[in-house]
Amino acid sequence: MGRVDMGVAVTGVGLVTPAGADEHTFWAGLCAGVSVARRCEELAGLPVDFACPVDGIDLDEAVGGRSAWRMARFVKMALVAARQAVADAGLSPERWDGDRVAVVLGVGVGGVSVLVDNLRKLDGGGPEAVSPLLVPMMMPNAAAGEVAIALRAHGPSLAPATACASGATAIAVARDLLTSGRCDVAVAGGAESVLTPLVVSAFAGMGALSLRMGDPAGASRPFAADRDGFVVGEGSAVLVLERTLDAQARGGRARALLTGAGSGTDAHHPTAPDPEGAGARRAVETALHEAGWAAHEVDHINAHGTSTPLNDAMETALISGLFPHRPSVTAPKGVLGHTLAAAGAIEAVATVLALEHGLVPPIANLDSLPDGFDLDCVVKEPRMQHVERALSHSFGFGGHNVALAFQRVDADGPPKKAPGVLAVG
Repeated sequence: MGRVDMGVAVTGVGLVTPAGADEHTFWAGLCAGVSVARRCEELAGLPVDFACPVDGIDLDEAVGGRSAWRMARFVKMALVAARQAVADAGLSPERWDGDRVAVVLGVGVGGVSVLVDNLRKLDGGGPEAVSPLLVPMMMPNAAAGEVAIALRAHGPSLAPATACASGATAIAVARDLLTSGRCDVAVAGGAESVLTPLVVSAFAGMGALSLRMGDPAGASRPFAADRDGFVVGEGSAVLVLERTLDAQARGGRARALLTGAGSGTDAHHPTAPDPEGAGARRAVETALHEAGWAAHEVDHINAHGTSTPLNDAMETALISGLFPHRPSVTAPKGVLGHTLAAAGAIEAVATVLALEHGLVPPIANLDSLPDGFDLDCVVKEPRMQHVERALSHSFGFGGHNVALAFQRVDADGPPKKAPGVLAVG
């Protein structure tokens, strides 16, 4: 089938996050602007003993049935979020053509806790003690595979791994599958759960984590003058994407329009961002071009905002350089910590909700910007703002940069500068 040049709509969202395991709890937590970081028993005695875990949900119960035992934690989160998103979209796997449904779920690491547990079994009991399920449980594509099984999705099933940009990469890839005509529905997002002593120790050893041991809730401080690193989180978010006209034809609801996606690579360093931000700028400019927007038309930016000195400085220079009109800026990692591969998908949902609600959540723990950081950061409390066009930034180790452009659905007619796209009421 040839390329189908239509707009792409977000018709459903689902979340399992440290701030809440459903859309409404998540949004309330994000708008409260209070970090959920806490000390974790499993990290006791480490150089960093706090994180942002997912609480308040029994994942085995939420997954249900007899299949949860074969799933790593990140897979369970992805499946719960995917089911929420499909239900929110008003779709049913029993009624759709599974050959035309894609699943694209970004995961950075996979089931590392399963690997560690089985390594202990190997050391203690020999090869016979190792679970035959180790490989299918730990592989990063397990989330995409299990979600496809649960949703009866037989179209492309992909697991992009671009570190902390993985969730955003998955959404960009899903959009391409739709606009190329390869599928009619795409279930896309990201998932990650690596709150283990091994991984947290590794991040701490490389100097990436905040060392505010006396104040876990104040540790994640995006763009703050005294930021000193990120806080590890876990979670998943999934979006259902459809061509806008297809959603309209079935009587579906468009929650937002995904009008552009761009990517660019630093080719600079394994972990540090290019201080000039060339790859990130390329990603943003490509997203703007695809959306048909001028830079001054962007109202809001959901920043990657990791709370690390290098990333926040690079992103500040990028935003102030490209957007001198100072669009509002938020950074969910102040509340959620850094959910790694899930971050781009979670923040994409947050961007959609900001468009819908006309409300921008505040950045937690941001008291003062450093000299030279010329940003309009939302702080202290949510800001009422009519947002028409917004960008969501995601940057990952390895120099992977992705920008997603979302536009508010105008119930009175098609959005501006998006020819051929019709709003869905």
